[in-house]
Amino acid sequence: MKREVQQTVLRKMCRLSLVLIAVFASANLAPRAVAQSVDEVIAKNIQAHGGLEKLKTVQTLRTTGKFTQGSFRAGFLQENKRPGKVREEALIQGLAQVQAYDGKTGWQISPFGGRKDAELLAQDDLKGLTIDADIDGPLADYKEKGHKAELVGHDSVEGTDCYKIKLLLKNGDVRYYFLDADSFLEIKMENQSNIRGSVQFTENFYGDYEQVNGLFFPFAFEGGEKGSPVRTKYTVEKIEVNVPLDDALFSMPVAKPDAKVDAKENRSAPQGTR
Repeated sequence: MKREVQQTVLRKMCRLSLVLIAVFASANLAPRAVAQSVDEVIAKNIQAHGGLEKLKTVQTLRTTGKFTQGSFRAGFLQENKRPGKVREEALIQGLAQVQAYDGKTGWQISPFGGRKDAELLAQDDLKGLTIDADIDGPLADYKEKGHKAELVGHDSVEGTDCYKIKLLLKNGDVRYYFLDADSFLEIKMENQSNIRGSVQFTENFYGDYEQVNGLFFPFAFEGGEKGSPVRTKYTVEKIEVNVPLDDALFSMPVAKPDAKVDAKENRSAPQGTR
């Protein structure tokens, strides 16, 4: 009889332990259970940056800074203007490598290859630039832009618990966003892109968020091939909101006539036609 009583007490204690474990687990999960759908997590991410309403007040954006890769150092400049315009420059030894998109046409100037005139970008090279042209970022209003989002679950980035969002872009590229489970700001982004028939995997890490005009931007980020220890490190020095930017900055410049050709044509032209 005594043994039966002991077994009954033991069973009750086991059930009580299970109940306590369940209650404890629920208590720990409750704060994050509020944001379980992908739309709720994305909404919290946008709110963490300052909110969609504040974001929509940004008409232009200018970001300046420096980047390094090993011993190599250079400056960079990125300018954005609604709707869908972007110009990116890498400033090296007084020369500027330029890539730009005016909402319709993508072009570049590569002075280091001896080319001074602008040339059209190939479609694959244009893919990333068109995404950069979106001031709000691809997560904001993603459905209206033709993207598809999915909440994959949780993952860890250097010990930080993150929400992991898979975003299938309209152009076919895939991005994975890792959002800090507490702040909802981006810590990491992985990109899978098809370039000239081959799939490329890259990753970016973000940090040092600072507030500018009521919006939070990362002032330090680095990126490179996924899994590679070699990364390009970017340090933002200044972000300017709603600065005047002429549309001509984003439009492909017309090639200037060769001065020597003009001079030759003028010398050979008959009298009275000049």
